[in-house]
Amino acid sequence: MTKEKLKEILEKHKKYLDNDTEGEKADLYAANLSNADFSFADLCKADLRNANLRDANLFGADFSRADLRNADLGGADLSFANLGKANLRDANLGKAELIGADLRGAELRNADLRNANLFGADFSRADLRNADLDYSAWFLGCKTTNVKICDKLSSQLLYHAFIVCNDKTLLTPEIKEYIEKNFHRYNEVTKLKVKGA
Repeated sequence: MTKEKLKEILEKHKKYLDNDTEGEKADLYAANLSNADFSFADLCKADLRNANLRDANLFGADFSRADLRNADLGGADLSFANLGKANLRDANLGKAELIGADLRGAELRNADLRNANLFGADFSRADLRNADLDYSAWFLGCKTTNVKICDKLSSQLLYHAFIVCNDKTLLTPEIKEYIEKNFHRYNEVTKLKVKGA
C-alpha cells in the first residue's frame, strides 16, 4: 500500500468518525503495514483484520472498538494505546510493548501475548480465555479487575507467580498436580522443588 493511499484512507476515516457524509470507515483488511508509523493515529472502529502491523510504531494510537482479529502486532509498540473493547481474538502480540495500554473490555481470546511488556496495562473486563501470556508476567503492575481467564492461563499465572516470587517451596503437591494437568510446559514445572517431595 502506498503512503498516498494510506493517507487517503486515514483522512476519510477521520471524516467517518466526525460523522461527515464524505467519510468512510478505514478498511485495512490484510494490509501490510509492518514498520509503519501510526503513533497517535485515530483508528477507532477500523477494520484491521489479518493486517500485518509487525514492529509498527503504534504509540498512543486509538484502536478502541477496532477489529484486529488475526492481526500480526508482534514486536509493535502499543505503549499508551487505546485498545478498549477492541477485538484482538487470535491476534499475535508476542514481544509487543503494551506499557500503560488501555485494554479494558478487549476481546483477547486465543491471542498470543508471549514475552509482551504489559507493565501498567489495564485489562479490566478483558476476555483472556485461551490467550498465551507466557513470560509476560502480566499480573504484576497491571489492572486486572473482572478479567475472564481459563484453566490454562490460571496454570501459567500460578507457575510464573512462583518463579517471580522465587519461593518454590510454596508449590504444594496439590498445586503441582493442577499445573501438571493444565500447564503445557510440564517439563519446566517438574524442575521446581515441591514441598514435601
